[in-house]
Amino acid sequence: MPTQREMDEAEIRGQIDKIVAGLRAKDLEGLKQAYSTDIVSFDIESPLQDVGIEAKLKNWAKVFTLFESVNYEIRDLTVTAGDEVAFGHAFGRLSGKLKGGPVTTGMWVRVTFGFRKIDGTWRITHDQVSVPLDVQSGKGMTGLEP
Repeated sequence: MPTQREMDEAEIRGQIDKIVAGLRAKDLEGLKQAYSTDIVSFDIESPLQDVGIEAKLKNWAKVFTLFESVNYEIRDLTVTAGDEVAFGHAFGRLSGKLKGGPVTTGMWVRVTFGFRKIDGTWRITHDQVSVPLDVQSGKGMTGLEP
């Protein structure tokens, strides 16, 4: 029989699966189910932070306007769960066919998730996306592979 920690980790991984499925389906309502209403997001684009579910969904809606079809991959997800909070990190890549344009393979980014158990359900309360920086040139290193 699985332990509580194993069940929590499985639920958390399921929330990440909802993100992947929601992006591929371009489904904002599906995406909304994975996040807390007060999420704080440090996304790849400006501003420095977005606060609240509406701001987070607005960022995903922007992606959907740029892409005709969306693919999203997660690799090497690790999860550490406590009783009420958890965190995870992975590599993520958004790719697909741009509207009226070519197919893009995207770039791999680093993704960190913070979770809180809210009313018995694990929700993403914080996420952060980043690319490594070449300090000398000041440019992001977008060609790296996990």
